[in-house]
Amino acid sequence: MRARRGCANPASPRAPGAGTGWGEVYATVRRIPPGRVATYGQVAALAGRPGAARQIGFALAALASDSGVPWHRVVNARGEISARRSGAAFERIQADLLRREGIVFDEAGRIDLARYRWDPDRPTTPP
Repeated sequence: MRARRGCANPASPRAPGAGTGWGEVYATVRRIPPGRVATYGQVAALAGRPGAARQIGFALAALASDSGVPWHRVVNARGEISARRSGAAFERIQADLLRREGIVFDEAGRIDLARYRWDPDRPTTPP
């Protein structure tokens, strides 16, 4: 098995992405700093999977709850939390986690991507 960036031991069954092909996706999501968000499409492009935004959603849905990957920092291209089949409880959890990091939602439930979107090419500054 080839080593993946972001996983100390990619062969470990507890390493997110081990054996799934999602290691690069999870490594990309780990780079998103607190107080910033990225879109599914942005994560796909940065992880070398341009055009695969929907697959990023599948990858994040497959995470174990103790993975340490900050899945909550990934939102849709409109700056919204995407609906989940598992119900609104996870959407509320995601919104709460983002609010704790200082992310503000407008009255329509959207995040201002011009203000909060992560730019990996720029030093992180508070929004």
